[in-house]
Formats: sequence, structure tokens, C-alpha cells
Amino acid sequence: MTTPSQGDGDPGRTTRASETARVPAPRGARGRVPAEDGRAITPRQREGDEPMPPSLGPREHQELMALLGAWALSACSREESERVDEHLGGCGPCADEALRLRDAATLLEPPGALDLAPELRVAVLDDCFARRPARQPVPPWAAPYDQEAARLDALLRDMAEEEWRTPVALRWFDGDAWHGTPTTVARVIGQLLSLDGLLAAAVGLPEPVNGPTAERAAARLRAPDAGDWPLWREQSRSLVRAAAELGGVAGERTVPREALGDAGRFPGGAGAEVALSDAFLDRAFTCWVHAKDIAHAVEYPYDAPFGAHLRLLVDLTARRLPESIAGRRRAGLATSSARLTSVGAPVRTLHLEVEGAGGGHWYIPVDSPAAGVSAVEAHEVPEGPEGDEAVAHVTLEDEEFCQLAAGRITPEEAAVGMEGDPALIHDVLYAAAALSRP
Repeated sequence: MTTPSQGDGDPGRTTRASETARVPAPRGARGRVPAEDGRAITPRQREGDEPMPPSLGPREHQELMALLGAWALSACSREESERVDEHLGGCGPCADEALRLRDAATLLEPPGALDLAPELRVAVLDDCFARRPARQPVPPWAAPYDQEAARLDALLRDMAEEEWRTPVALRWFDGDAWHGTPTTVARVIGQLLSLDGLLAAAVGLPEPVNGPTAERAAARLRAPDAGDWPLWREQSRSLVRAAAELGGVAGERTVPREALGDAGRFPGGAGAEVALSDAFLDRAFTCWVHAKDIAHAVEYPYDAPFGAHLRLLVDLTARRLPESIAGRRRAGLATSSARLTSVGAPVRTLHLEVEGAGGGHWYIPVDSPAAGVSAVEAHEVPEGPEGDEAVAHVTLEDEEFCQLAAGRITPEEAAVGMEGDPALIHDVLYAAAALSRP
């Protein structure tokens, strides 16, 4: 990614053409100490006719050398910084040591995104709407998509022209094997445009230029088009506006399962309906995953979603697990045995404990339902459904659980705490991985 670069000297300083700045300010703007009038104090530069500082005695020279480490870490007082700055203007060995320490100090600070934290955007919006409520507020179930689309848009705004062609490796789990395909940043955005377009069509929005069909989504993985970015951005904003106009609580409205393209992402048979809220959460999940793919490809840090939003994505994934387990059993891919249960009868469950800001407790049914009955939805309750039997316990971090369901890490790579039936634990973890799509 292209990021603001630090020059060899402080940007607020002026030097004569014949003069070379020897030592830049420590660690950029954070190293400057504000003066009483609010201006930044920067290392002082000698004027052309100003004499060199007088030579120091050994004791004072040693004192200033001892301050170089604190100076590089911006830990000196204002008076100490001024003394060090004055000394560096006339002492070559100390200036060289100061440069070395300053460069080393930058390694102590882990790289961080230049973008604002997800929590800050949410806090600012909440404060604004508290002062002046929106005429059509975005419902909570659409807020994660609104947030993740805005974050990805901000990432793409900083994209250099050549970075649109940066290779991106997509990976997913299907059947009993891992698959992958090489693509580029531009192609990923084109695929998002097409797949988000399916939801847009389902809620009655006009088809964008170049269309949203599933066939075109596959084609976009092969044909790069950086021009898809403004189309995707406008479509994502239209989807958020449509959600605000529709409103309602989670699960109140539904859309046909087949209208969303890859019906395997949602439980139910032919003719089934999918909650509109789940469809929006699904698009938020995919938007975040692909944004993280892009950020990784261009070596840019990317934070997890806001905690409350991440919890909704974790909940969506947990609720999909029973159908995924049943599907793997039907395909003969499961390793655990199942009991046939009747409607309303107690079932065995796996206690899924997800840690972190998006975490909670879910109880995943692991028994096969009676013929003609769909898999029982996972329950999110602290103690488990009354009468059911928890036969295994798995603990994962919230982001790792979502990355597992996205096919970005394997069950073996996920750091998990496990207790109970190992075969059931294996099936549940692989059922999570089976939720991934290209």
C-alpha cells in the first residue's frame, strides 16, 4: 500500500540549499514536544554563519550520549531534547548513533493500519445519530454490511494503480479436500460486485452495469476490471439504503433461497426462504473476508470487525453448522456416528464456546433429525437447551472461528480447546470449514 513517507528531516523545518539535515526528529511527529504557544519544537538547525557548538567536556558528552536512547523513543523531557538536538548538530559520531537508534526504535512498534479503528466509526455514528436521529436508520442486521463495505472502500481508495493487479490467493474447502484459485485484487472486487448484485436484485434494486449473475461472477475471477470498484461502491450503498427503507427486525423479511445464487450457503431445500437479515450478514461476512485477503496481498494491516458486528457473524456461522453437519453425513464424509431423533426429543449437542468481543456460547445439535425434518438450529444460550446432552466442548477465538468457516485456516491450524468425543469434534470443525466458498 502507498503510505505517507517520512523524509530525512522534520517536515516543519526549513534548511538552506547548501545545508544538509543530519538527524531527523525521533519517530516522526510523536517525538515533538509542544511549546507553550502550541507550535511543535523540532531539532534546531544551525544557520549558515552560526558557529559550531563549543566542544563539550567528557562528562557532559557522556551524559548526552546516555540520553540518545531515550531521545530515539521520544522519552526525553523538552529540556533534554533541546540539549540532544543541539549536540547532534555538531557531533558526527553521536549523530550517526542517533540515526541507528531511531531506526531501531521504529522496529519496536508493530505496524498498524492507517485507517481508523472499526470501533471509532461506530462510536462517531452513534454520537451523531444521538444528536440528530436518522429519518431511516440502518437496521442492526444491516449495520455489519454497511461497516465492512465502508472499510473495504477506504482500503481501495489508497490502492496504487499497479496494486489492482496484485495476486490474491482464494482458498476454500469442498467435499473432503482443499481447493484454491489465483486471482487479483481487481477480480475479487468484480466478484463481490456480482455476488452482492444477487442480493440487490432480490430486494428489487436495478441491475448494475455488467450485471450480477452467477455466471458473470465466475467470469470476473478470470477477467480483471479495476472499473468495477465504483460500481461495487455504489451498489453497496444502494443495498444499505434499501435495508434502511425496508427496516424491521432480524428474520422479519425473507427472500427466495435460489435468488441468492449459491444456495449451499443457506439451509433448507428447494423453495426455501432465507431471512433477509441473514442474507445481509452473509454479504458482510464475505466482504470482510475478501477485504482481509486483499489487505494481506498488499501487505496492509486489517482489523477484525467491530465486536457487536463480529458477534452477529459468529452467530450466523454457528447457526449454519447443523445443516452442514447433516450434509456431510449424507455425503458419507462424517466420522462420527449419529442417533436418529424424533421432533422435540432431546438431542446430543456440542458446546461451542467462542472467545473474544464477538464470542458467546452455542450448542450445536450433532444427531440426525428424523426423515423430512430439517436440522435443528444451533442455540445460543449460556447453559444449553433444557434436556439436551452436551457430549463435547470446543473453544475457539471469534476471528479464528470465522476464518475457519471462510476456508482461510484449517481445523488443524485453528487454536482450539477440545474436550469430549473426538469424532464429533472433528465433524463439527470440518463442517465449519465446509461452509467456505470461493
